[in-house]
Amino acid sequence: MNSKAEIYAVATGTGSYIPPVVKANADFINNTFFNDDGTVIETEGQEIVDKFEQITDIAERRCAEKNHVTSDLAMFAGKAALEDAGFDKEKLDYIIVAHNLGDMRHGTIYPDILPTLASRVKHKLGIKNPKTIAYDITFGCPGWTQAMIQANYYIKSGDAKSALVIGADTLSRAMEPHDRDSMIFADGAGAVVLEARESETPVGILKHAVQTDTEEHIDLLRMDNPYNEALKGENLFLKMYGRRLYNYALTNVPQLAKECLDKNEMELKDVKKILIHQANAKMDEAILKRIFRLYGERKVDMDVMPMTIRELGNSSVATVPTLFDLICKKQLNGHTLESGDNVMMTSVGAGMNINAFMYKMP
Repeated sequence: MNSKAEIYAVATGTGSYIPPVVKANADFINNTFFNDDGTVIETEGQEIVDKFEQITDIAERRCAEKNHVTSDLAMFAGKAALEDAGFDKEKLDYIIVAHNLGDMRHGTIYPDILPTLASRVKHKLGIKNPKTIAYDITFGCPGWTQAMIQANYYIKSGDAKSALVIGADTLSRAMEPHDRDSMIFADGAGAVVLEARESETPVGILKHAVQTDTEEHIDLLRMDNPYNEALKGENLFLKMYGRRLYNYALTNVPQLAKECLDKNEMELKDVKKILIHQANAKMDEAILKRIFRLYGERKVDMDVMPMTIRELGNSSVATVPTLFDLICKKQLNGHTLESGDNVMMTSVGAGMNINAFMYKMP
């Protein structure tokens, strides 16, 4: 007796936009950095930069060109995904854009989100169909992975047959230049075209796990006053409690990853790649080690976790879809994905939010 066919959401095209502007760690050496209490950090700039690279493994990051805003980057990635899929843009049921602070123009940190970035992307793509529904999602750095989970619901329910899911951010513009954490964040965009596919065996997006911790962790990433008193005014900048955030991720992400695998009735050995949010290379390595430890594995295969953070920095919601696109296009250090491979996509960020879903390559 044949199994009954079900509807699955399958990625038929991927795209990303990596801005051409390269900002190296050396570009921060002459910055004056402040502590959170407003005092100047007396350590030499070279030493600060060297220690930063040692802790995060970030050597450089990409920044958007001055004439581009987040919705431009999103449109570039979305267009690339549509072309890769060979999909008629007028037949899209949904466009979902994940971001955090909207279309901040160069030189300002005013978050412009009206109309929504998704509506702007639809307009910039020249889509005329009024039944292509466009909306935004803000969920911290896990925004794109959460948007994929939402799009999966639309497609599996039969409500939609297609969705363009984009993650784009220009968080480099939200940072105070006198905050050492300003060296972490970068700009970029990644996108996936999802289409409905009937299959008797699971394929595409499978089951997921999500959590939001607000009781003790609401302020780990937040908009707050600058450290430099001279900049205080109406403007707020992106701030983070780095050590607490590191500890939170290390404690919670491995457990949620295992929950996701358990829901899918999978073991770690069933996973070909783990695409994890590129927040901090050392943190991600520590998370992977803990995931392996949960399965009694002491020897960690780092090849299961492709990384882009050294060259691209932390582009927030764009990191996971960019990773996926580069691997699908065979443009990432020999990493490949073949039909039948299981991929975990997982992220952690402001909220504090964590999510993960499994994806089976068609």
